[in-house]
Amino acid sequence: QVQLTQSGGGLVQAGGSLRLSCAASGSIFSINVMAWYRQAPGKQRELVATITSGGTINYADSLKGRFTISRGNAKNTVYLQMNSLKPEDTAVYYCAAISAAMASYWGQGTQVTVSS
Repeated sequence: QVQLTQSGGGLVQAGGSLRLSCAASGSIFSINVMAWYRQAPGKQRELVATITSGGTINYADSLKGRFTISRGNAKNTVYLQMNSLKPEDTAVYYCAAISAAMASYWGQGTQVTVSS
């Protein structure tokens, strides 16, 4: 089992920045991929970025250049740095982990609100 604890988020004006954190605990050795997703009101959850245990990173095309996913030195923490935020970035952001056995785990979600 993997537990994910998120922190960060909040209210920011358009053009501002926020950093989200996600700390994994439990069977972290089993994690192959960590990811950030987001879900805006009335919309489906969408993938924001992924980072593999080997360090390969991918982003949603629409977010490249503004969002950066990274890992801490201990590799059990993942960050999402969000710059030049827009009102359309307003959503609940979720951290996720996928194990080698394809089990998925989710953080509790954190609200990001960008005011215009």
